[in-house]
Amino acid sequence: MKFTNKLAALLLAGSIGLFSSCDESALLDLNVDENAATTIDMAYLFSLGTLRIASEYENTRVPMLYSATMIQHTASTAGYFSGDKYLYNAQYSGAYMESHYTNVVRLLQHVITQTQDDPTMDNFRAASIVLKVFDLHRMTDIYGDIPYSEAGKGLEGPEYWFPKYDSQEEVYTAMIADLLEARALFSESARGFGSQDFIYNGDIAKWRKFTNSLLMRIAMRMSNVDAAKAQQVFVEASNSGAFASIDDMATIEFATGPQGVNRNGLNDGYWGNNKYSRDCKISETFLEWMRTNNDPRLTIVAGATGNPDDPTTWVTDPAAQKGLPNGYTSTTLRPLLTPEELAAYNTNGNRIFSMLNLKYLDWEDPYYLISYAEVELMKAEASLKGWIASDASEHFTKGVTAAIRSWELFDPSFARTPQQIQAYIAGRGFAAASNQDKLRLIGEEYWAATYLNDIESWSNWRRTGYPVLTPTKDPNAFEGNFIPRRLKYWENEIGSNPENYQAAATRMGGDLFATKMWWDGGN
Repeated sequence: MKFTNKLAALLLAGSIGLFSSCDESALLDLNVDENAATTIDMAYLFSLGTLRIASEYENTRVPMLYSATMIQHTASTAGYFSGDKYLYNAQYSGAYMESHYTNVVRLLQHVITQTQDDPTMDNFRAASIVLKVFDLHRMTDIYGDIPYSEAGKGLEGPEYWFPKYDSQEEVYTAMIADLLEARALFSESARGFGSQDFIYNGDIAKWRKFTNSLLMRIAMRMSNVDAAKAQQVFVEASNSGAFASIDDMATIEFATGPQGVNRNGLNDGYWGNNKYSRDCKISETFLEWMRTNNDPRLTIVAGATGNPDDPTTWVTDPAAQKGLPNGYTSTTLRPLLTPEELAAYNTNGNRIFSMLNLKYLDWEDPYYLISYAEVELMKAEASLKGWIASDASEHFTKGVTAAIRSWELFDPSFARTPQQIQAYIAGRGFAAASNQDKLRLIGEEYWAATYLNDIESWSNWRRTGYPVLTPTKDPNAFEGNFIPRRLKYWENEIGSNPENYQAAATRMGGDLFATKMWWDGGN
């Protein structure tokens, strides 16, 4: 052993002497892997960033476990459905912030930075800006003040490693400016998207419509706090051309079957590996609203009662569908049940309540970004506000029709006849309603139209107060029995970016569920 060590030492000394006489650049070349990739196609990063908007991790936690139950589309007796009883789960609350700055915003920002001096890549740069704004719009509407101007720029230098938080008002101003920049960049003469575009398959005209529709959503959200600016942005975007049909609307499309990241993460959460739908049922609030209004979507949204894993037990009769009340545990729910229901519950548990329809929970089903229905319903509201001269009733009819017909994208069996749709709209009585009641009807239909897009459902409810919802009454609610106005930041920020985190929390009035958004209507 001693001999071996001495020999090794001699060889090492000789090596040092040998290398010291060599050309320094030749030595450095020894560290270069000639087979390694030194560049990456920005088109690939654009595609990956697009697909990651729909990833399972955060879509399970923020839209599903929090938003969908807070807005009373779904309900659960399981404690981990935190939004159902306004509980605080640090991982779930912060999930969107935790994952999207790294997995979405960073990728899209890198595309934006790397293509800024290459006009041939203008379409990829423009679309990356639009998707980055879309994602950060969700982010700010979940949390309030967020890193925006310095978001996703960590690869550009250490000065961005601890990004500042911009006020939500500043974020909204920046989002509008960025979208206008992106809209001007789209070009038929620049490189096309080819197969890298999972939203529009390279249709630049539709990307422009998406940009304008997103501008309209942002403008409407700020309408209670800056009505003049909101009207100006909304009207300009509408006149420039927003969605005009279901074919225009923005959804991420996926490969057939489970394909890694290329699948609908929301549906993966509801029904895939985690199988949360066994614990998650259609909310009584939503189901009874559909039943009261003779909504033809009832048997689309509610699949059946019975065991989700055994089709022989399914009862699909519309009259037999039963929603689960929000805010209860398996123990506190029992006193609400009739003797017959209690007996069935003791035998079958939550299977006596209506489950989500499995036909819209395939991995390849579309993932909503913005729908045509939303655009028409926003126009109906804009008409009532006097922003646009077109008829609110016409927009309402188009919006509700589109919301019902859009279900055909998930399964052909969801098609409803024109007669069924017309009868439903007539029954809503929009034309004869007062303006205040028309706002209520628009808010309710927006709520119904954004099922499966529940961050948007929650945001529009906070702005408008519609539909009118009764908060749950769980004694363990984190801050009290009210529907949260925001979620708490990712807790890692407290220790890793403390100064900027604290500045934002102080500016907003606290990192609390009760802290209201800058644009919050105060309902």
